[in-house]
Amino acid sequence: MKKKLEGHQLKNTYFLRLQKGDDLLQNLSQIAKENEIKLGSINALGAVFKVVFSYYDQQQREYISLEKEGDFEILNLNGNISLKDGEPMVHAHIILADQNGNSFGGHLEEGTKVFASEIQIEEFSKPDKNRKYDQATGLTLW
Repeated sequence: MKKKLEGHQLKNTYFLRLQKGDDLLQNLSQIAKENEIKLGSINALGAVFKVVFSYYDQQQREYISLEKEGDFEILNLNGNISLKDGEPMVHAHIILADQNGNSFGGHLEEGTKVFASEIQIEEFSKPDKNRKYDQATGLTLW
């Protein structure tokens, strides 16, 4: 089946950093709301000293939350901004490495504390993407 693609023009690109101790997801969400970013992509690197992340249990249809403290390097943070109930919502995943080179990651949750960060947000023009409940997965998707 051929999928219809929707094109979006790049509107703005923002480069920023958060301060040591800032909540990563909370601040990304606040930035999206304060700047009225309704559609965007997020890319980041840096380090955290506490991470809260989750994975989606497909059978139970619920997120299982995990928390770790220590020195972790952000290998990749990738996400998007779209609308949920008319408000900007950040959906991001994070991959980290510990001091032994072990990597892990999942769905970024509030409570992740920044040590250092370099963040790029790309904002796109309309049409906006609106999240809706998807019965097949139990997730809220575009």
